[in-house]
Amino acid sequence: MTPITESGMSGANGEVVANLPLPVQGDLVVLEQQVNRPRAKLGEAGESRTVAWGMTSVLVAMYVINFADKAVLGIIAQPLAKELGLSASDIGLTGSAFFLMLSLGGLFSGALDKWLGLRWALVLLVVLWSMAMLPLILSASFVTLLVSRMILGFAEGPNSPLLFSAAYSWHAPARRGLPGAVLTCSASIAKIAIAPILAYVAVTWGWRSALVALAIAGLLWAVLWLAMWKEGPYGRSGNSGKADSVDSGPEDSDPASATATAPTTDAEPAVPWLHIFRTRTFIGGVLLIAAAYALAAVVLTWLPSYFELGLGYSRLQAGSMFSIPSLIGLVIMLSSTWLSDRLITKGVSMRAARVVFPAVGMLIGGTMLVFLPFVSAPVMAVFMVSLGYAICTPVLPLLNACVSELCPPKQISGVLGVFLSLMAFGGFIAPYMMGRIVDAAGDGGDGYATAFQILGGVALVVAVVGIVIIDPARDKNLVRPNAPVVAAR
Repeated sequence: MTPITESGMSGANGEVVANLPLPVQGDLVVLEQQVNRPRAKLGEAGESRTVAWGMTSVLVAMYVINFADKAVLGIIAQPLAKELGLSASDIGLTGSAFFLMLSLGGLFSGALDKWLGLRWALVLLVVLWSMAMLPLILSASFVTLLVSRMILGFAEGPNSPLLFSAAYSWHAPARRGLPGAVLTCSASIAKIAIAPILAYVAVTWGWRSALVALAIAGLLWAVLWLAMWKEGPYGRSGNSGKADSVDSGPEDSDPASATATAPTTDAEPAVPWLHIFRTRTFIGGVLLIAAAYALAAVVLTWLPSYFELGLGYSRLQAGSMFSIPSLIGLVIMLSSTWLSDRLITKGVSMRAARVVFPAVGMLIGGTMLVFLPFVSAPVMAVFMVSLGYAICTPVLPLLNACVSELCPPKQISGVLGVFLSLMAFGGFIAPYMMGRIVDAAGDGGDGYATAFQILGGVALVVAVVGIVIIDPARDKNLVRPNAPVVAAR
């Protein structure tokens, strides 16, 4: 370590390079870190941004597997329907039952976080949903499919709020749009990178092989998670006896783990839950995000079938083309959420950057879907449904960031659990509705296009409502008038 005197710190040639007071014993490690790592990029609470994004990447990996589990039904829907003699309504009912249980399971996220902490809660969940679909391999029937998907949905329900809570523990409020988008983009990554592989596996070795592959991936992630996870400085450590501990061994010489603490986040008391849930931001956010999620659920459940049966592509082509809307959505979501965060750091209001901006995108996407039935060329139909869906996706992470502002850090998991559970009701209604419409329309793609048109109309209505009533800054001042302010930089 470089020697330090009362007058300053000696450089390599003995010259004094800084006038520093003599540090006390407890400050020596901190000072050495600052001297040896002068270019480390630190956040508002002193955390390493490299570590923050490393932890976020681990969460993204789990979410990719999670969304692959959601998407696999859409990929194997037609071979499964052929083997079991299922109608479109049966497939739609299975998808809706999954999202119903997803909604109910999400209500337990706050309790799991409190009882087990993020580390063990997520391990429990990933083991449960990795195993949930295996009974279908051993005994394939409609009842087994329905029950397995319901168990899977319930086990995945708490996952999203816990993952967002874990990510937000590493990112200050003004920075949460982009990490939230990266997490939400896990759905796109799953469909871009994983769906074609699952489609190939299902076509080559049968649909059961796809389920086995996903179960193995989930268990491998659990091992990675236990080895790497520690909670960030913006979490609720200290508020719960089950808070995740942060390792402080020799390998953790980073200022983020050794010295950083979030300024006053643990000092803020809890607020009554109903004060949060009855704000116009929460209510309007539920309407907006439920409509976006209804569209996402239909894409997960039905898009490969639409491409195959409605537009005439082969099964392998349809499974591979699953990635097209996700690829477009990935670009739009990352760029728009980066811009949203950037606007806030430049002084633009949270309402403009987090609400009006994505809601206008939803107006554009909804309009494109409304006109889908009037498009006859398959290539143009793929383009319209892909772009219309993709433009609506930034609503999901940006509204999560808005709602996280309404509550103290210790309540984020619980509030997001309720918010995302209510969001999932859109997924509960939409897949079954589409199945009924497709059955009623008979052969051809008219039923699929009509269902997308209805979803586009709903998106238009709720986007207008959201622009009118949602104002996160106003409602934050109502619910948390004494909330600490973390300056963006």
